[in-house]
Amino acid sequence: MKNSQKKFNIIKNRIIKVDNFINRALYKPEIGYYSHKISFGKKGDFVTSPTISNLFSEIIAIWIISSWETLGKPKVFNLVELGPGDGSLSEVLVRTFKNFPTFNNSVKFFLYEKSKFLRRTQKKRLKGTNVKWINNYKKIKGGPVIFFGNEFFDAIPIKQFFIKDKELLEKCYIFNGKFLEETQCKPNSSDLINLKSYKILKKLKFIEYPKLGLEELSKIVKKIKSLSGGVLLIDYGYMGALNESTIQIVMKNRKIHIDSLLKCIGKADITSLVNFSLLNEFFSKQRLNVKKIVTQKFFLERMGIFERAKILEKKMNERQKNYMITTLSRLLNKNSMGELFKVIFAYKSHNKKFFGFE
Repeated sequence: MKNSQKKFNIIKNRIIKVDNFINRALYKPEIGYYSHKISFGKKGDFVTSPTISNLFSEIIAIWIISSWETLGKPKVFNLVELGPGDGSLSEVLVRTFKNFPTFNNSVKFFLYEKSKFLRRTQKKRLKGTNVKWINNYKKIKGGPVIFFGNEFFDAIPIKQFFIKDKELLEKCYIFNGKFLEETQCKPNSSDLINLKSYKILKKLKFIEYPKLGLEELSKIVKKIKSLSGGVLLIDYGYMGALNESTIQIVMKNRKIHIDSLLKCIGKADITSLVNFSLLNEFFSKQRLNVKKIVTQKFFLERMGIFERAKILEKKMNERQKNYMITTLSRLLNKNSMGELFKVIFAYKSHNKKFFGFE
């Protein structure tokens, strides 16, 4: 534990803001969670939709191809997966695209990944494909672009603010030598200006603000505006305002208390729920069109996941059929991922007929 704290640079009685703490815990070289650990699937720390069922990934592939058609079947079509994880989704996409030769000859597939460790994992999985890795968006040119991210936004560190004695303060942590304690500091002026600019955040007593996430989306929006296209985000989150902390620390598919995090720095994932109402307001401010925000269940069903399952069922034995029913339930059940996960699509295009939202 002491060695981990030393590498993590936790200094007794020094105040650290919530987003800075999370950023170090997840991305600090050598010690950060995403810098050295693979943790997807049943035997890992959490499961994602692509690791639950290939059906999810196939539906995303069909949606991407239909969006290419909506954009006029351009001869050059840029596709960017944001935070590809272990590469499970990308692998199915590449395989599915081969069944659509005209599209496959048009697509330029890029993976945007911050973690060098995960890049190595992805490259092993996608060896022999035409996928390219990027760490900025400069290479995206020549045609429209679709960005998509599944559980991308929730892993970007957030800031937290709260009202105390009618004053807005920023939540921070302080290490007392044994535990992390909550404390506060005065927010900087630029953050105050940004917070006041969003209607959804007004009159809240507790605010979660994804500053780093919105900065990342601003770069994406700029590229969409110059080339046309859009960004699809699927994540677990909420509409409206919660007035409470949504930070979750997960290890081995179980939530742990923040006090225990010091004992397992680099071994636990830290995420927060995504405020889709805030994202909607952000994209609207950026003058992009935004489709009606829907649940994952709604989106997958509209895109034909049951029809696809029936086709696959014809070639399955009973054990495989039962497994598919179980995984479909996980993806669609309202008490599981079905309604906890939301889908948002912001875009710039004269044609507004993107599927999955009506």
